[in-house]
Amino acid sequence: MQHPSDLREHIEALEKLGDLDHVHEQVDWNLETAAQTRYSTERRLPAPLFENVAGVAEGFRLLGAPAALSSDPSRPYARVALSVGLRPESTGREIVEHLVATRHRPGVPPVAIAAEAAPVKQNVLLAEDADLNRFPVPFVHEGDGNRYANTYGVIIAQTPDGSWTNWSIARIMMIDGKHMTGLVMHPQHIAQVWQQWADLGKPMPYALVQGGDPAIPYVGGIPIGDGVAEAAYIGALIGRPLEVVKAELSDLMVPAGAEIVIEGHLSVQRDGVEGPFGEFAGYIPRETTLQPIYSVEAITHRDAPIWPLVAEGKPADDFHTVTGIGEAAGALDAIRAAGLPAASAWAPLSCASHWLVVTAPGNWRELLPGVSEEQYARRVGEAVFGTKFGSCLPQVFLMDDDFDPADDADLLWALATRVHPDGRLVRFEDSPILPLLTCYTPQERHAARATKVIHEALLPAPGERERQSTFADAYPVEVRAKVLARYAR
Repeated sequence: MQHPSDLREHIEALEKLGDLDHVHEQVDWNLETAAQTRYSTERRLPAPLFENVAGVAEGFRLLGAPAALSSDPSRPYARVALSVGLRPESTGREIVEHLVATRHRPGVPPVAIAAEAAPVKQNVLLAEDADLNRFPVPFVHEGDGNRYANTYGVIIAQTPDGSWTNWSIARIMMIDGKHMTGLVMHPQHIAQVWQQWADLGKPMPYALVQGGDPAIPYVGGIPIGDGVAEAAYIGALIGRPLEVVKAELSDLMVPAGAEIVIEGHLSVQRDGVEGPFGEFAGYIPRETTLQPIYSVEAITHRDAPIWPLVAEGKPADDFHTVTGIGEAAGALDAIRAAGLPAASAWAPLSCASHWLVVTAPGNWRELLPGVSEEQYARRVGEAVFGTKFGSCLPQVFLMDDDFDPADDADLLWALATRVHPDGRLVRFEDSPILPLLTCYTPQERHAARATKVIHEALLPAPGERERQSTFADAYPVEVRAKVLARYAR
């Protein structure tokens, strides 16, 4: 199946896979669309496409759960695989390795096209006409601070000297039709770019992109290196350059096939009260924070635009399939770059991106002569926690590569039978943490510092360990062949 070039082709691909639900009856952007999206996500139903949203112009639509787990249990990562240029049958391990390999390919820069050829320029709204109330901006959870204008869109921002253009996802709350506010948290890239503008005392030009090539929000939600251009990484990921077009109000280049692009400036001061919002850990917090304010000064959109919606919360939803898998890829790359053997890395989706499992090849002792299990675990921790996204991973499990960490039942068995109850723990004390990690105390979250750990759960060397009592390992080949022949009849 060919990689979809925009959100509409992504929808067509999901339809061919039987993974799309056309919702024709009228629905309300106020909680109802998000509630149905959440229901479909939790029960792994086809992605809902809301085609009749109350209170907006005819044809304005919402797509729920664009990167959640598929409704087809034989290809659970189909929506993710399609987003990153792989076949829908791809496994989690294949997706991680694809993301890692792309980091080492030359970037493929985007190509600029004329405004008249760009679908996102079909409608141009300026000044007072640029109003978010025209669109089905969803109210996502009861208890949220307001409607959320960004749950699966990319913020494009550029450093003042033009040396780095960053595309990233961060939640953004609608204040009114002309203003938004959202998380700008260090060390995230959006905060790094904004800080340079704030230090100059100048508001930061931005473009908020909804829709377009499905690789755009996916890559915007995963960690890649400081200073790396996501647009070029996307080109390398999907094997062709993205088409971009100049924004209306700045020199920023935006995806030409986007559904909607919102433009304006991000304030120097933190004057906006943001939150609460139901986050990836599966809880709706009570606290708010002061964040910069996005002015809404221009909006361009395609005819009959489609607004993507992620009803974030208890796993597994689009956050976990995007950021969780992306963090696993980043960790695997960092471990290997440190000269350490690693067969795979996986952020178990059910663990809400709070855990990372790293598996070691069976010959790791030969590859690291004289290195003990504890030393190996410490070096893995130094590699993972030394990354920018290491603050997002409080617990890492180092285990052997003889089970599938993406299979929750297999993982639970391995954890229960190999992780020592009170030993073999490598501690990294007073480390930076993401304040959104709910496993820490309120005091630790406010300080953004706490202890992170590596659980060293490696088995003895292959010739010294106990055999697994499974069909594959506990019976001779000829006996297994007889059994398999009987079931093949």
